[in-house]
Amino acid sequence: MEVKTSGFILYTLEYKKCVAFYRDILELKILYKKEMLTCFDFYGSYLMVEVDDEHIGETASISARDRTCIRLNVDNVKEACKGLDQNNIPYDYAERDWGTIAKFRDPDGNLIGFRSAQEHERDKQTI
Repeated sequence: MEVKTSGFILYTLEYKKCVAFYRDILELKILYKKEMLTCFDFYGSYLMVEVDDEHIGETASISARDRTCIRLNVDNVKEACKGLDQNNIPYDYAERDWGTIAKFRDPDGNLIGFRSAQEHERDKQTI
C-alpha cells in the first residue's frame, strides 16, 4: 500500500468555533470547505475539522465518542482494504457523494481511515 498523503480528522460538536479557532488563532490555511467540514493545511499534512454528525443533538460523554481519526489517503481504498482482510481486521467501507472511505480501528480502539487520494486532491481544487 502506498500512502499519498496523511491527515487528522477532528470530529466536533462545536464546528464553527473550531473552524474559527484553527483559522483565526492558529492561522492555518484552508485547503477546501464543504457544508460540514473544513480542511486545513497542517504543515505538510492536513487537519480536517468535521461535524460529528453521529452525535448531533446527543449529550454523549467525551469518552463515548470518537473525536479524532488518523486519515491515510491512498490510490485505491478497496485495494488498501485487502491488507485488512488478510489480517481479519473489520472495517466499514462506504462510497459517499464526497468520497470513498474505509474506517477501522487499531488494537487500542483508535479510529483510522483510508480515503481516495484522487477525491481529496479534487476537493482541494475547489477553493
